[in-house]
Amino acid sequence: MRLLEQLRPAINQIASALEDLNQKRQRPMGRLRIYAVHVAAAAVIAPIWGRFLSTYPEVHLELAVGEAPIDLVAKGFDAGIGPRDRAPADMIAVRVMGPMKVAVVGAPTYFARRRPPRAPDDLAQHSCIQYRMADDGAIFAWPFERNRQTRRISVDGRVMVNNTHLAVRAAVDGLGIAYTIEALAEPFLRSGQLVRVLEHWSPTIEGLFLYYPGHRQVPATLRALIDIIRTARSKPAKSLLKNPFTMG
Repeated sequence: MRLLEQLRPAINQIASALEDLNQKRQRPMGRLRIYAVHVAAAAVIAPIWGRFLSTYPEVHLELAVGEAPIDLVAKGFDAGIGPRDRAPADMIAVRVMGPMKVAVVGAPTYFARRRPPRAPDDLAQHSCIQYRMADDGAIFAWPFERNRQTRRISVDGRVMVNNTHLAVRAAVDGLGIAYTIEALAEPFLRSGQLVRVLEHWSPTIEGLFLYYPGHRQVPATLRALIDIIRTARSKPAKSLLKNPFTMG
């Protein structure tokens, strides 16, 4: 009994150390590596990364942006964000953005020179911001839909990008018409830097998913990021639509 009393301080110390270690394991800390398509980086991560990093000061966020599918595990990423079809069958997919409405936009200065298109075929008379899906990939043809009628238009223009942020920037700068989503265009529509055209022809596309390996323990950093994203989604839409980039 005396021996137990003598050992009790040491036992309590060990228990306290184990509890501290357990709390550290559960507390988000360390590097979190995310691979995201351009639109996901702009519309999902950028609006919340300030809140995420201020809430978890011991986390270091690494965000890599690209359109090409990659092997997340082989490249050392914790998760990816993109369309549902990007998630391999053996990964867990969590929706982080609902269906997204397309926005076809241009600057008032651009439309001061040319009559706005009233139908997709009118785009043949316009300079459009072309989008290449990958460095050596096909040029994106713009999908349209109205009254169950679908069209896919191959556009022409003097500017081609492989980044959704740059497509919107080019439209703001009056270089042509861009095909994007409301979440990226909305701040500039509100400010008057962009105006919308072909709204009745603009389809809704599937949302975005965060996906990660299902065969290993989810890092605390990734759980925390998912919680922050879910919290942002539950708030009014405008909180998600703040301009994620400075476009001076």
